[in-house]
Amino acid sequence: MSHTTSSVPRISVVGAGPGGLTVAMLLAASGADVTLWEAHDRVGGRSRRIEIDGHGFDCGATFFMMPWVLDEITRACGYPLESLHHMDRLDPMYRLVFRGDLGDLTLDTTQDLQEMASRLDAVCPGDGQAFLAFMKENRHKLNAMTPVLRDAVRNPLDLVKLRNLGAAKYIKPWESVYDNLSKRFSDERVRLSMSFQSKYLGMSPFECPSIFTILPFIEYEDGVWHPQGGINSLLATLGRTCEELGVDVRTGSPVESVTYQGRRATGVVVDGVEHACDHVVLNADATWAMRHLIPEGLRPRGWSDAEIGKKRYSCSTWMSYMAIEGELDLPHHTICFSGDYRRNLQDITTDLKASEDPSMYFCNPVPIDPSMAPPGMSSLYCLIPTPNCRADVDWAAEGPRLREKIAEQLERLGISDIKDRIIGEKIISPDDWQADNIHLGATFNIAHNLGQMLHRRPLHKLNGLESTWMVGGGRTPDRVFP
Repeated sequence: MSHTTSSVPRISVVGAGPGGLTVAMLLAASGADVTLWEAHDRVGGRSRRIEIDGHGFDCGATFFMMPWVLDEITRACGYPLESLHHMDRLDPMYRLVFRGDLGDLTLDTTQDLQEMASRLDAVCPGDGQAFLAFMKENRHKLNAMTPVLRDAVRNPLDLVKLRNLGAAKYIKPWESVYDNLSKRFSDERVRLSMSFQSKYLGMSPFECPSIFTILPFIEYEDGVWHPQGGINSLLATLGRTCEELGVDVRTGSPVESVTYQGRRATGVVVDGVEHACDHVVLNADATWAMRHLIPEGLRPRGWSDAEIGKKRYSCSTWMSYMAIEGELDLPHHTICFSGDYRRNLQDITTDLKASEDPSMYFCNPVPIDPSMAPPGMSSLYCLIPTPNCRADVDWAAEGPRLREKIAEQLERLGISDIKDRIIGEKIISPDDWQADNIHLGATFNIAHNLGQMLHRRPLHKLNGLESTWMVGGGRTPDRVFP
């Protein structure tokens, strides 16, 4: 970043999520004067910590992958990741539970590729060898895609740079993740086991572009990890590291607007007071930040309020965080597919209604990490994918039905007395996500259909503006933190 007003650039970072924390670390380590503004009373953004009577929960993400990416960042600041925070590799990575017309199946996944191939062959002979071939192909695919994923693609010409040409054969606009996997795997449950990861982007595998078959590959190649204390604890560690590097971390300080002189950012307004700076880095939800922090007349082409309103957005989630008496016989991660998964996804992405038979994800971290609950207790996290707030759903009225569905699902998993063991609970609905400055409550940001990828997303340095930058989910390259 260049600057003109002083020898040491003054930088305001808006939002202490993963993107804001890591960029603040890098900037401070380079010698900048950095202030990190966070609306909540603690760092972490939508991955912050939730507490219920001594029980700890990750508010948002619970899967952590590719720790070497974060290690690159922390090492650049003088802190090897292993010296900052302990992590456990999970095995099984997660449990998959199928029921309904496809046939009942419980499948524990493992990073041991030969063992995983054997488990898939037991489901459907031949699908195990297909899995090994899938891994080999996607290893080449990710290597070819890495320059595109790590560098800014600011316009179509960037795609034809020599270093990006290797990715061209993998960009197939006509092919979805599911289409790609259907050519390889015979059993429908195996196809879904390797395609549900499209939900990490808030999309259906029947619509998600096939380049994202790299998502399950990354899980099996690099593993699924649990940071001690949860992802929220890892982010708290990064917050403390920011302070050690000299960052002024100000929690409970929501930024109301960015000020401009012409097209150059000159400061941020907090509690009615302008704080001058040379650069502003936005780590807020991308479209919320466009609409609420940047004057409409200054925004890049394609990002007026009307144009933002026309874009496609990801799904949302309905969350339950339950403080549980006693222990639970569940693995760390359990993913339960709807009995009619296609119908479930159509409800979420097309029909925009609450599904009668929702899919669910449970996180039960205490067996591997007792720090997340008092002794003899459990902290159970449940996520249900839902439509975003474009749907006409009364989530307050829908809540009791979803809580009943959770109890029914847990009973199928062998836990029949969950209602009697809940000693505390917090709910976050799509409406709550929207109230938390996430546009339309779309927790995975702008949808990743081909018309909204790469240069068609908000750029790292916003076109037409000086000294205004974006990091984090919703922009390109997307996802600062795997």
